[in-house]
Amino acid sequence: MKDAKLVAKTHAHHTSEIAITPHISVGGKTLFIVGGPCSIESMSQMDTIAQTLLQAPVQGLRGGIYKPRTSPYAFQGLGDVGLDILSAIRKRYGLPVITEVMAIHQIEKLAPHADVLQVGSRNMQNFDLLKALGETDKPVLLKRGLSATINEFVMAAEYIASHGNSNIILCERGIRSFDNYTRNVLDLGAVVALKQITHLPVLVDPSHATGKRELVAALARAAIAAGADGLMIECHPDPEQSISDARQTISLEAMTGLVESLTPIAQAVGRSVCSMPVSTQDIALKVIGLPN
Repeated sequence: MKDAKLVAKTHAHHTSEIAITPHISVGGKTLFIVGGPCSIESMSQMDTIAQTLLQAPVQGLRGGIYKPRTSPYAFQGLGDVGLDILSAIRKRYGLPVITEVMAIHQIEKLAPHADVLQVGSRNMQNFDLLKALGETDKPVLLKRGLSATINEFVMAAEYIASHGNSNIILCERGIRSFDNYTRNVLDLGAVVALKQITHLPVLVDPSHATGKRELVAALARAAIAAGADGLMIECHPDPEQSISDARQTISLEAMTGLVESLTPIAQAVGRSVCSMPVSTQDIALKVIGLPN
């Protein structure tokens, strides 16, 4: 890792806490929990999700409007139509939005509407895209490539940092192996290694790692025990009807229960599960019709 001049740790206690909003950050003592659908389908869908997850509570909403898919005939996301939904959800619920960017020309479109720009697994070594994201001031969530080594993952982050943007969040989402029982193999060893090698926050996406909703909660808890700074989980009001990744998507009720189950594990490793910031709490109370 001698070439990782900017993202490597300089000493044992060197860690970075990245501000997502004035009230929400990732990399500190408080876990950063993100929930939402793989693909945004409609405003009503996102309203239902946000109203429920505010009370869980989560600290971020995920949802893609530009989606890379293996088949060219699969749903590719709402595209530019989804930009207004991203903006409305952020404003209405006070939660930061994380959404995927697939190409350089999408950065300028997405920047005013999202709080974190996600680089998906397939684009981890799209170096021109990484360089362009390095020239923005938006936090970037970088997912590990499906066959990437830890060194390749760290060096992809270095591309972003070397072009001026140090607001980088790493995300372990499983790597491909010979075993097809799960969609991928969740590499919790990589989480431990990344926390030792880099000063960057590390999230875990157990949804893409497993591909099976019944495995998500247990591996999410294991990720926190292993030292992850947070989680990114796919959830939907009606998982079986999700347009994208239905098999790995959990219900909103399951998501709420999962967040609740993290508290003792977080405490055991010196972390905490966030209660809502005051500003977000006020919004939540208004949404569910209670006085503040």
